Amino acid sequence: MSLNASIFRQYDIRGIVGRDLTPAVAEAIGRGYAALLSERGIAGAVVVGRDNRPSGDALRDALVRGLTAAGRDVVDIGVVPTPLMYWTLHHEPVVGGIQITGSHNPPEYNGFKICVGSGSLHGDGIQRLYTLANAPAVDASAHGDVRHVAVIDRYVDDIVQRTGPLARRMRVVYDCGNGASALVAPQLFARLGLDATGLFTESDGTFPNHHPDPTVPENLTDCIAAVHRDGAELGIAFDGDGDRIGVVDAMGRIIWGDHLLILYARDVLARTGAGQPIIFDVKCSQALSDEIERAGGRAVMWKTGHSLIKDKMKETHAPIAGEMSGHMFFEEGFYGHDDALYAAARLLRILADADASISTLLADVPHFVATPEIRVDTDDAIKFGIVADAVAHFRAHHDVLDVDGVRVLFGDGWGLIRASNTQPVARTEERLQEIRGVFEQWLRSRGVDPTPSTH
Repeated sequence: MSLNASIFRQYDIRGIVGRDLTPAVAEAIGRGYAALLSERGIAGAVVVGRDNRPSGDALRDALVRGLTAAGRDVVDIGVVPTPLMYWTLHHEPVVGGIQITGSHNPPEYNGFKICVGSGSLHGDGIQRLYTLANAPAVDASAHGDVRHVAVIDRYVDDIVQRTGPLARRMRVVYDCGNGASALVAPQLFARLGLDATGLFTESDGTFPNHHPDPTVPENLTDCIAAVHRDGAELGIAFDGDGDRIGVVDAMGRIIWGDHLLILYARDVLARTGAGQPIIFDVKCSQALSDEIERAGGRAVMWKTGHSLIKDKMKETHAPIAGEMSGHMFFEEGFYGHDDALYAAARLLRILADADASISTLLADVPHFVATPEIRVDTDDAIKFGIVADAVAHFRAHHDVLDVDGVRVLFGDGWGLIRASNTQPVARTEERLQEIRGVFEQWLRSRGVDPTPSTH
């Protein structure tokens, strides 16, 4: 069987169920992952979790079949948000893990997020897995066993112990979007002692109410309406597999990831000392960099992607990191991975301790106008070439940062083109539209329609 090479991406494996991902593909990935561990001289059991998409059960059965046929024992933690698979790596005797998840993608997608040890497999490691998964199947002399372990209650206990009890009672709204967080968030927020209203807390991986991607403003409409209706001081939304957080304030205004990271950075730098690096991705605003420096930290811009951010955290010994997309990573006080449920609890603790609203705590941060992520459909085979051409084109006339795609500096604003999105940012709405127009005109010259895609 030949696997579709295009689903083996930089950070994970992701494709359309029935076309790119079938039980046969999942079984081959299980065998390939077992071979990868053996190739690296790593012996031991593997944890497997899955989000709540309907395709997850069949993919899980096939993946486990591949792992056990190759001699690996499996610790099956069932249907859980992705961060609980990461958490299990630190709490069960395992040497790696695989989460079956389509993340924030539409229901017809699924995929695999893969760890070796507690670190994410990515880049060349994913490509090596592709090679091994394509190799002929070889059964081990002894098949592995499967052990089922419940982790949700233990995980909630851990989060509550780290962040609670809160200094005051708070009225909040949280929106699970019918994603896997629905299996954890109600219990967690009850344990934190909140006056909490939950939206779409029925686990349903077809996402019947709205798509669980908090980077898209339309997906926060229900959360914003509930905040207004209940007089809540905060609204919190989770993506499909629970590793990205979205936040709205009491006025229903969206608090994007770079502003959330300002709050986390101020908190950790005030408690643990100045001079530490804070990692953020290329999509974040200049306001974040300025505020990190003002709080005594060292601002470090890095490539987008949870695997790359985690590697950079380890390299620099950064206590926290974050992405504009709502991935928040905590080494200080946690395990170093992205976890929206823990991020929510930690944010609530910050607000409770300060006895202030999120808008009050961010009132001194300059506001720059920006577009949300603009996702433009194009062929995977040419998108990196387009980015390379953009670097050459804009460098001729502007200062650029090419740490990940091309971030073009216009003095009073900037714009970004990278292989998954474009995002202009500026000081005024008028300038924002001018910068956006520059990027759209250039993309059209390359034969790319800049009209945003629907997902």
